[in-house]
Amino acid sequence: MSARHNTGMDDSTELDRERALVLLRNMLLQRAVDTRGFQLNRQGKIAIAMGSEGHEAVQAGTGMAFERGRDILYPYYRNTGLILACGFSLDDLFRSQFARKSDRTGGKSIINHVTAKDLGIASISSIIAAQCTHAAGAAYALKLRRESGRAVFCQFGEGATSEGEWHEAMNFAAVSALPIVFICENNRWAISTPQSKQMANPDVAARAAGYGMASTIVDGFDPFAVYAAVRVARDRAASGGGPTLVEAKCYRFLSHTTDDDDRTYRTREEVDAQRELDPVPRFERRLVDAALASADEIAALRADVTATVNATTDRIEAEAAPDPAELYDGVYADGHEAWR
Repeated sequence: MSARHNTGMDDSTELDRERALVLLRNMLLQRAVDTRGFQLNRQGKIAIAMGSEGHEAVQAGTGMAFERGRDILYPYYRNTGLILACGFSLDDLFRSQFARKSDRTGGKSIINHVTAKDLGIASISSIIAAQCTHAAGAAYALKLRRESGRAVFCQFGEGATSEGEWHEAMNFAAVSALPIVFICENNRWAISTPQSKQMANPDVAARAAGYGMASTIVDGFDPFAVYAAVRVARDRAASGGGPTLVEAKCYRFLSHTTDDDDRTYRTREEVDAQRELDPVPRFERRLVDAALASADEIAALRADVTATVNATTDRIEAEAAPDPAELYDGVYADGHEAWR
C-alpha cells in the first residue's frame, strides 16, 4: 500500500475541550521536564539530558491513542512526553533522572530508559532500532495467545530506519500480520546526519509499501492529527487488521543531547525557520481561536505545570541515593559474581 497523507481528523472524531486540555497539559509538561533536565545537567546534578522539543505534539497525540491496561509501549530514548502521557508518574521520571534508590530500576538505568511492566511500558535497549524487533516479538506473542483488542506501539526516529533490525521487524510484522503500530517521529536529524544523507525518498512511510504494510503520513506538529492517525492504526492492529507505519513529521529544536553541539552541523537559520511551527504555541493559538480555552486558562495551566515540575524536582532530589553495596543486585540471577 502506498503512503497517504493524514493532516486532519477522521469523520468520527472532533477536537473537544476536554481532550484539547489533556493534550495541551501533556505537551506543556513534556517541555517543562525537558527544560529542567537541561538545567540539571548544567548544574552537574544529572549526567546527561535528552531534549524532545518539537516532539510534543507527536507524543501527546500518541499517548492519547494508547489504551492503558491493554496496549504495550516500546519507547525510545526521546519519549519523555509519551511515557508520561501513557501513565508513567512524574515522580518516577525524576527518580530515573536523579538515579535515586527509589527509582524503578534502583538507579541503574541510563536516563530516559525507563521501565514499567505494570503500565505496559517495556524496557528498551540503547542500541538504535533494537526495540523494533523486541516490539515485533511482543506483538507476535499477543497473536499466538489470541489476545484480541490489544496492540503494541513501537516508537523510533527516522535514523532507526537505516538499521537492519528496523527492516527485519517491519518485514516480520507484515508477513505475520501482527497487531503493532510502528510510529516514526521524523525530526529530520539522526544526531548530525540529515535525512537526505540516509535516504533518497523524503518520506519514511513510502518504505512500508515494500513490505505490503499500510502507512500514513501525519503533521507531527498537530497533536490531534497525530491522535486521529495513530488511533485508526491502533484499532486496525487490535482488531486483526495488521500493522501500520505512521510517519509523524516533526523537528528536533535542541541538540541531540547535552553532550552534543548542533551548531557544528546545522545553521541557526534552519532551526529558527522550524521554530515558526513550534507545536506548543501553535496548539495554544488553535484552542483560543476555536474558543476551547481562553488565554487566561492557558496561562494558569502553564503556571500549574511549572509549579508541579519545580515541586517534584525538589522533592525527588532530596531522596536517598542508592547504596553502593547494592550495585550488582538484580543484575545477575545468582549473586553478582558473573565469572563463576
